[in-house]
Amino acid sequence: MGMVPNGLLPNASAGVTRRLDPERWAVVEGRTAELIARIQPNEHSEGRRLAVYHYVQRLIMNCLSCQVFTFGSVPLKTYLPDGDIDVTAFGNSEELKEIWANLVRDALEREEKSENAEFHVKEVQYIQAEVKIIKCIVENIVVDISFNQVGGLCTLCFLEEIDNLISRNHLFKRSIILIKAWCFYESRILGAHHGLISTYALEMLVLYIFHVFNNSFTGPLENFSATLIGRNFV
Repeated sequence: MGMVPNGLLPNASAGVTRRLDPERWAVVEGRTAELIARIQPNEHSEGRRLAVYHYVQRLIMNCLSCQVFTFGSVPLKTYLPDGDIDVTAFGNSEELKEIWANLVRDALEREEKSENAEFHVKEVQYIQAEVKIIKCIVENIVVDISFNQVGGLCTLCFLEEIDNLISRNHLFKRSIILIKAWCFYESRILGAHHGLISTYALEMLVLYIFHVFNNSFTGPLENFSATLIGRNFV
């Protein structure tokens, strides 16, 4: 399409650009749009995740004096059908920072054992990594619960601003969904918990490609192709 990249290493641009047949490419982009429509968030998945989030939010706020928010791909609306829900609790108490994990884990384990629980909870785990996380499965959706993760909310706001800036019917978000789907379902390289590439790293790579090609893409597939080729020059 005559794209002129910037920000690449010297002599690298020739290896990532070539002219494409506009008509044939438009057909392929149309097929890609159909694929994205099948895997992107829809009314059913949105309602299901919102119900699970509100359920977890109530559980946490019943045992902690705090506020609870979701961040990551769910509020950004770039999650895959198998995507998890990231939840973080905020509190000012220093004591709360030390005891929150045990209190939340105990509350979830009670729900797991209860026959009258509103939702089916299972596989409650306390992961004591650099960022402590309570991981569980609620109605077959993985939920990760953390504490005071301001960075997660800042990243969400930043990516929303980028999507608004690029605009074009949420081209940035649609590009993320397509590339995430390929990385997760086809190449199996997505998943920070397994030592693979993180979603945030992937989002930054997509953003970098938008910058390199001056936001000149006709659709998500063109961005996807440039990302696969351009990552060799990052």
